[in-house]
Amino acid sequence: MTAVDEGFAARLRMGTRDEHERAERSVFVEALLGGGLGREAYAGLLAQSYLFYGVLEDAGESWRGDPVIGGFVIDGLLRRGALERDLAFLLGPRWRDGLSALPATQSYVDRLEEACFTDRAAFVAHHYTRYLGDLSGGQVIRRRMQEVFGLSEDGVRFYVFDRIARPKPFRDHYRSLLDGAPWSDAERAALVEEANTAFRLNRAVFDELSGVYC
Repeated sequence: MTAVDEGFAARLRMGTRDEHERAERSVFVEALLGGGLGREAYAGLLAQSYLFYGVLEDAGESWRGDPVIGGFVIDGLLRRGALERDLAFLLGPRWRDGLSALPATQSYVDRLEEACFTDRAAFVAHHYTRYLGDLSGGQVIRRRMQEVFGLSEDGVRFYVFDRIARPKPFRDHYRSLLDGAPWSDAERAALVEEANTAFRLNRAVFDELSGVYC
């Protein structure tokens, strides 16, 4: 199959593979999955995640009903409420009192605010990198956090998509949305570039978390 014949979802996956793998191999992620970090490091990851998911999901609301990308705004993917419950469980009811953005997180938030409310391709790029990752590699993190910290549901609700019964068919549906959207060639190129930016921004957050907890 040639690049011309294959769907855009496959091209996007291939075009972001290197940055995706670099993020997965970060020192922080490997230490967390290896059981070498404390529960506070995991809570720190969720706290930083809460800051950028809030912006991404606000952007999603602004695109709801859009004729081109409104279909990507799927309520079953939304994570903000689950993150709030996890953080309350892990850090207590006043968890917001200690919430502050790391510099890398602030850069991530700034990029989301800059691009995702006005640019369809940029919004979908960030949406793709977050939620498809949560539905695949995020499930590995969930299982490891349950094993390492003895969690059941509380504390890992962020990774539980209870409104998506079967992740594999859903991921196929999501890829069909990517393939079916009427992207121009310029939008496809911009979307791949922005998705790589998203992976780099995410890796920078991991790197700063590593400096705090490793």
